[in-house]
Amino acid sequence: MTRHRGRGIASINYPIGMNLGGDPSQALVHSNPSGKFTVALSSIDLGQGMKSVTRQICAETLGVPVEDVYVDTADSDTGPHCMGSFASRGTHRVGNAVMAAAREARSVMMEAAAEELEVNAADLEADGRGNIHVKGAPHRSISTKDVAIAAQFKQGKTISGRGIFLVPLSDVDPETGEMSPATCYAHACLVAEVEVDDETGEVSMVRMDSAYELGRALNPRLVEQQLVGGAWMGVSHALYETPEPYYPEKPIHGPRDFVEYLMPGPGDICPHDISVLERPAPDGPFGAKGPGEMCANPVLPAVANAIFNAVGVRIDDLPITPEKVLRAIKSQGGARPQARR
Repeated sequence: MTRHRGRGIASINYPIGMNLGGDPSQALVHSNPSGKFTVALSSIDLGQGMKSVTRQICAETLGVPVEDVYVDTADSDTGPHCMGSFASRGTHRVGNAVMAAAREARSVMMEAAAEELEVNAADLEADGRGNIHVKGAPHRSISTKDVAIAAQFKQGKTISGRGIFLVPLSDVDPETGEMSPATCYAHACLVAEVEVDDETGEVSMVRMDSAYELGRALNPRLVEQQLVGGAWMGVSHALYETPEPYYPEKPIHGPRDFVEYLMPGPGDICPHDISVLERPAPDGPFGAKGPGEMCANPVLPAVANAIFNAVGVRIDDLPITPEKVLRAIKSQGGARPQARR
């Protein structure tokens, strides 16, 4: 028995969102009398942190503390329209809609503050800590709470905003039908190192090194967590997730729960070094694109290339199970490690 090490690399570019009918998202922002703000969305947080990042985008645009913003992901009956949480579009499409809504709400908030301070709205700025003051004269200020109270109970103003982000429809080449389905792309490169047992066909992850270019990381910790979790989703797709050893001609023969369904566990995790490269997107909220589904994509081909490098077998049918590896090794007469560069 010999355990062979191999290294594989994969590079990808990934489209952010789609361009089907403009791929629109809408958002609503409003304040209550306490000076807190609510963002209403129909875009659902799947655990990727969309509530956190849209909260940050809204707070930054309004110029208020992030703890003063609440994000309500309602449903399609009560929330503004959105195409959905898919296609890695959340940060880019929904974030732009939230920014547009927050700008409109901020404009009303500044007008209300200007009326209270008896100045021009253009002469005001928010300090990000819950206060609005005259530029160059911070002693002349008013809290956002007092502005909200004055707007609602004194001035008869609604501090609210509506936002939509709609991608312009792409031009279509009349001869080829070619069009551009996305406005921006994210990029990634991942190196996977594996160990392959030529007697059992078992593949073990040794380490991963990756670089992701995703516009601007609005919440670096969330980005890192999403990239780490997404990479292990990719490992799971590459090596584990399958109904085998069941061969379900009927669903009743498949795994019945996650105890029987094969996935990597804590003992299968390997070191993973990540570099995040920031190249702000011109049409992204504060330059952001977002990681999204791209987190998992480069892992699969990188692992397949690493297995080839280790034992010389090409497997293009996922997941790459020990049975497939062992059959391939035997069919070529044994392991054939490739040169490592």
